[in-house]
Amino acid sequence: MSDTTTVLRPTRATVLGGLLGGAATSAGIALTATSGWLVVRASERPVILTLLAAIVAVRAFGMARPFFRYLERIVSHDAALADLADRRGAVYRALVPLTPARLGRRSRSAVLTGVVDDLTDVVEAQVRVTVPLVSSAVAGLLATALTAAFAPAVGLVVAGLLVVVALGCVLAWWFESRSRDELLAARAETARVGDLVARQAGELRAIGAEGAALGWLDAAHATLRAAVRRQSRGRALVAALLLLGTAAATVAAAAVVDPAATGGPVAALLVLVPVAVGEALAPLVDTMRALARAQGSRARLERLLDQDPAVHEPAHPATRPDSPAAGGGGVRLEAASASWTGAREDLAPTDLELVPGRHVAVVGPNGSGKSTLLAVLARSLDVSGGRHTVGGADVRGLALADTRGDVAVVDDEPHVFATTLAENLRLARPGCDDTALRRALDLAGLRDWLDGLPDGLDTRLGTGGRGLSGGERTRLGVARAVLADRPVVLLDEPAAHLDHPTATAVLDDVLDATRDRAVVLVSHRPEALDRLDAVLDLSVRPGPQE
Repeated sequence: MSDTTTVLRPTRATVLGGLLGGAATSAGIALTATSGWLVVRASERPVILTLLAAIVAVRAFGMARPFFRYLERIVSHDAALADLADRRGAVYRALVPLTPARLGRRSRSAVLTGVVDDLTDVVEAQVRVTVPLVSSAVAGLLATALTAAFAPAVGLVVAGLLVVVALGCVLAWWFESRSRDELLAARAETARVGDLVARQAGELRAIGAEGAALGWLDAAHATLRAAVRRQSRGRALVAALLLLGTAAATVAAAAVVDPAATGGPVAALLVLVPVAVGEALAPLVDTMRALARAQGSRARLERLLDQDPAVHEPAHPATRPDSPAAGGGGVRLEAASASWTGAREDLAPTDLELVPGRHVAVVGPNGSGKSTLLAVLARSLDVSGGRHTVGGADVRGLALADTRGDVAVVDDEPHVFATTLAENLRLARPGCDDTALRRALDLAGLRDWLDGLPDGLDTRLGTGGRGLSGGERTRLGVARAVLADRPVVLLDEPAAHLDHPTATAVLDDVLDATRDRAVVLVSHRPEALDRLDAVLDLSVRPGPQE
């Protein structure tokens, strides 16, 4: 099991949190029981001084419960948040070598959301599982021992209630585990179908397929509804079991306690102990559900992270040759083929040569290998046949950082972070000054846009800030590539979502900004192809056409 995805890793902090939680739970049980004693004893109208000890105890337990709970929250949550920060860094480091070759058809948002949610479930198990288990064990055993000291028979009843609670926990975990994957799959399918129908509503209406689309939605929701119903039945059964167990234990305690031997007030205290214990330990059911969810999240993380990367760092990297920018022989593909999964060839044998100033367009139908070619050039995927060389050296013998450091990638949807324009650009070259930022924006055709911003480079973009059009977003990605100052620029459908005039203007600015660099432009569109030095049609072999 990967250390980054272990569900339960008790630490000193979480155990301390559990003990503090146990003190809070015990105080709650004692509060209920002592209150019962006080009510019954007060009904006998004794001298008020005989009640002072119980009154003080009720007040003490009433204040102790939130106090210890507060301390438990501080200790356990502090430990969980620190653990989350450490594990999140470890997971992201493990995820980087798998990108994008081992992510399958999942979108970036789906991968990020899945990793964040799954890792949060795993880490929160320290607070939601470890701490409650320790707290409940401490409170349950303490309640049983003290009750047995007053009346052994009632102690046995409380012990029996603990067994029922444990059985309920096992059943809750089993029901949740059984329905977990089914429910998640049903939710994912419902989201997928809903998104598909919403995005393609116009096309579906045009071909008269609204009825079929509604049928897909109805089927997805029916599957989800059935999965939720099965899960709810299991939860209801466990909740009923705990309520019946608590009721049975209370009745049994009332039957076995002897008021003549213990006194009426003490008898009331003992009868209320099962009620207090049942109420205090009922949240354990949610704890076991959280455990089941965390185990499912751990399994999904392991399936994602425990994959063999598509590229490997050589054990002894060769001396790096001159970069393409220094005239070191450029980048060459010689009969290079590649596969994402190894099951089939995604890029047929291809020849390509890149030198500074050479611009090549890559065209071809869907599935011809355009994205695979870019992944090979970006060193996200190694060739399965042929050669991929930089400066005459096989890239598989070079350090990943060296070969990747020569390449800048601009995809069809450059990400805009929720921060200032300057910080969005400095991701490409940390620490650069404002002059360099303005020059990059100018080369990307964004000078007039920058001049019109209210706060210039300090304008906030993204969520909570200024929105960007498709053309502005693409130009921002180009500005990052320019700022990165890398000799090879890969453009993956930069004008895919733009109208013809905007696409032409953007591509003209892109090619002007990168005229001294090696450029590979993947596109389904004809704009600006006449400005490139060669066109590589992946539906035709071999080599680019001048």
